[in-house]
Amino acid sequence: MSSALMSVYRPADVAFERGEGVYLYDTEGRRYLDFNAGIAVSALGHAHPHLVETLKSQGEKLWHTSNLYRIPNQERLADRFVAASFAERCFFTNSGVEAIECAIKTARKYFYDKGEGHRHRLITLEGAFHGRSMAAISAAGQEKLTKGFAPLLPGFDQVPPEDLDAVRRAIGPETAGVLVEPILGEGGIRPLSDDYLRGLRALCDEHGLLLLLDEIQCGMGRTGRLFAHEWAGIRPDIVAVAKGIGGGFPLGACLATEEAASGMTPGSHGTTYGGNPLATAVGNAVLDVVLAPGFLDDVVRIADYLEQRLAEFAARHHNRVETVRGRGLMRGVKLRDMEARKAVGEILAHGLLVAPAGDNVIRLLPPLVIEEGHVDEAIDILDTYFRSLGPEAP
Repeated sequence: MSSALMSVYRPADVAFERGEGVYLYDTEGRRYLDFNAGIAVSALGHAHPHLVETLKSQGEKLWHTSNLYRIPNQERLADRFVAASFAERCFFTNSGVEAIECAIKTARKYFYDKGEGHRHRLITLEGAFHGRSMAAISAAGQEKLTKGFAPLLPGFDQVPPEDLDAVRRAIGPETAGVLVEPILGEGGIRPLSDDYLRGLRALCDEHGLLLLLDEIQCGMGRTGRLFAHEWAGIRPDIVAVAKGIGGGFPLGACLATEEAASGMTPGSHGTTYGGNPLATAVGNAVLDVVLAPGFLDDVVRIADYLEQRLAEFAARHHNRVETVRGRGLMRGVKLRDMEARKAVGEILAHGLLVAPAGDNVIRLLPPLVIEEGHVDEAIDILDTYFRSLGPEAP
C-alpha cells in the first residue's frame, strides 16, 4: 500500500488496534504476545490502568504551558529521580536522542565554564547507538548510520568495547569524557561487564573526565535496578534516559550530578515541549509503579526465569542459536546460518513480537510486568518457529 510517509522504515504488514497488558491486537482481531514493547518503551505493558487514569485526569486539566512557567509535575518528577538515583539535577526532553544531545552539551559546557573549552571530545564505543541526530550518529560512527550525512560533527573517538587500554590510549588533551551504553542495545544486546564499567569510572577519575551513560534502552528497571549501572556500584556524572520513562508517552531526561550540570545555566539549553504537564504526569505514574516496593525484585525474578528458559531453548536449537546474552529483561538471541531480521518477520506470523538488533541478534524486550506463563508462551512460539524450519543436525 502506497503512503505519503518518507520511506525510512520497513514496517511489517500488520497494524495494531489496541493493547491490553502484554498483548497487542491487530485490526483483524488477532492477538500477539508483545516481547518488543515498542523497543523497550511500553515498560508497563499496554493500557496500564494507573497510566491510563493519570493520562485521562491530567488531559482534562492541562496539557502544555512551556518552560516559561513552573510545572509542578516536572518538579516532582525531578525530585523523585534525584531521591532514587545518583542524580542531583534533571532536564526533561521528549525523546532519547534529545537526552543524548543534552548530555553532550552538558559535558562540553562543564569544561568551557572551567576555562578548558578545548576539552570537548568524547570517547565512545564501536557498535554503539545513541540515536539519529547528527551528534548522535557522529558519536556512534557506524557507516550504516552515517553514510550520506557527511560531514559528521567532530569531537568523537571510537574504541572497541571492553578494552580499557584502548580507552586509555584515546585520552588526550581535548578529551572531556567517555560515553557508553551499559548494555549495547542496537549493537546486539552486549552487556558491558561490571569490571569494565568500574574501570571506566576509575579512568575518568584519574584523568578528570566525565562519565556519561546512555541508559535510554537499558534503564528504567529493565535490568532489575532502576538503572543498569547500579549493578556495577558506580556513580556516573551524566545519564541519558528515555523509552520506559513514559511507559509509551514521549518523554526523556538528562540526569546529572550538581558538579557536571554546573554549566547549564539559563539560556544554555531549552525545549518547548519537554517536561510539559501531561508528559511528566505520566512519568510520575510510571515511577509510582516501578519504585513500588517489590516491583524491581519481581523483575529480577522473572528475568532469571527468562534466562533459564532461553538457555534451554538455545540448547535445543544449538545449530541455529550461537549464543544468548543480555541482562534482566533485555535479552538477545544471536543466530547462526540464518538472518535475524528475516526471522523476526517470520516469528511475527506465529504471534510473537520481537525485534532485530546488530550482530545478527533477535532482541527480546518484554514489558516489565510479564509473568512466567508469558515466558513459557514466548518460548513455545520460538520453539514452534524453529521446528518449522526443518530438522536440525544432531
